[in-house]
Amino acid sequence: MFRFHSISDYHKALQNGQTTCVEAVLFYLDAIEQHKHLNAYIEVFADEALARANELDLFRSQEGITTPLHGVIIGLKDVICYKDHAVSAASKILQPFTSIYSATATQQLIDAGAIIIGRQNCDEFAMGSSNENSAYGPVKNARDTGRVPGGSSGGSAVAVQAGLCMISLGSDTGGSVRQPADFCGIVGLKPSYGRVSRYGLIAYASSFDQIGIFANNIPDAAIVLETIAGEDEYDSTVSSVSVPTYTSALTLPPKTYKIAYFEEALNHPALDPTIKKEITNTIELLKADGHCVEPVSFNLLNYLVPTYYVLTTAEASSNLSRFDGVRFGHRTKKEGLDLTDMYKASRSEGFGEEVKRRILLGTFVLSEGFFDAYFTKAQQVRRLLKQQTDDIFAAYDCIISPTVPAPAFKLGEKNNDPIEMFLADIFTVYANLVGIPAISIPLYTHENGMPFGLQLMTAAFDELTLLQLSQILMAKQDERI
Repeated sequence: MFRFHSISDYHKALQNGQTTCVEAVLFYLDAIEQHKHLNAYIEVFADEALARANELDLFRSQEGITTPLHGVIIGLKDVICYKDHAVSAASKILQPFTSIYSATATQQLIDAGAIIIGRQNCDEFAMGSSNENSAYGPVKNARDTGRVPGGSSGGSAVAVQAGLCMISLGSDTGGSVRQPADFCGIVGLKPSYGRVSRYGLIAYASSFDQIGIFANNIPDAAIVLETIAGEDEYDSTVSSVSVPTYTSALTLPPKTYKIAYFEEALNHPALDPTIKKEITNTIELLKADGHCVEPVSFNLLNYLVPTYYVLTTAEASSNLSRFDGVRFGHRTKKEGLDLTDMYKASRSEGFGEEVKRRILLGTFVLSEGFFDAYFTKAQQVRRLLKQQTDDIFAAYDCIISPTVPAPAFKLGEKNNDPIEMFLADIFTVYANLVGIPAISIPLYTHENGMPFGLQLMTAAFDELTLLQLSQILMAKQDERI
């Protein structure tokens, strides 16, 4: 019976003849079929994945394993383009649409030997914190199907959580990888802004979006990041900062770190008492192991969510203006309309309620008379956040915080209160506002049986420290188990 624990173990099994890529694909195709009720996948590329697996098995029999992701089975969030495959951002407005090119990250995975098994459900245009805003229906948490998996990359998180693929790629604009990773009890990594190319990622908010990684462990996340990171001639926002060999660094002897945490976050009234207690215990364990862990004041915490939603909705209003029923995607079938009415009807029919809400909010904050009061002020706060972040990382290696205020909530629980849903992002949007890398690692179980994680953040382009410290904490957790 096929079992997956890590990419390293999988490759050893392939080399020893204990399994094949075809066997692995068949296992995941069966698992996807058995777990259709979770609604994690929009489309499964069964025949194509099996054909690719056959090719890789034949190649390996002659040449061995020569690429880092040989035979690794990966799913893509439905906002990441894959040439000659449908992509819809989980929206009616892009049905039907077939991508004419692959995202740079997708192509890098394929070049590294990966097998793309399907496209995964998400909140429409990556707008949401529960994966209930999809044109294909909500995704369900595999731990408790009455609860949400988090969003917007809920399908990608559940696919890894439930063993429906080895790795998933998602996108993170304000926590859309880390929050579902927290809710599902897996690793969710958001790299620095500019570390991974955004070419081929359907835009929500261009100065925030980043492709992220879901995995079962830190070494797997590291090897995928090492594969997809780096310069890209198709994306002018990608950094030229060299990409370290993350996988090799994880084998170095552990060292001690200087770690900060925000007093305002741990004492926030919205924070679940169990989450506060467990993170406080982790702080004490880190101190006992010789790490320096100190509180720092962060007086801008309550400005994070409003700043984030002013800026991201403004960018979304601009980015989504291209979906007009003319160039691609859905066009209304109503007849006798002039051009303006055709635009209105097509967009009204094609976009869901949450996307409409954010477009309207973004258009409002960009409008004459309100631009300076909202958008300009939010940009000023973002600048202050960046300055304060630079000061913190001048003195500390890492910041730790809760990933979310509370564990996974029930389906439909927050649908009638968009403000409460927005506030669920209070601890994750910070990393996107200032462009730093962040990760959620699965360390804890709530008294209600649901998993939750710890968020770590480091200075821009210091994913190396992020992964090393995450590995230390995950290993410590395994010792306690």
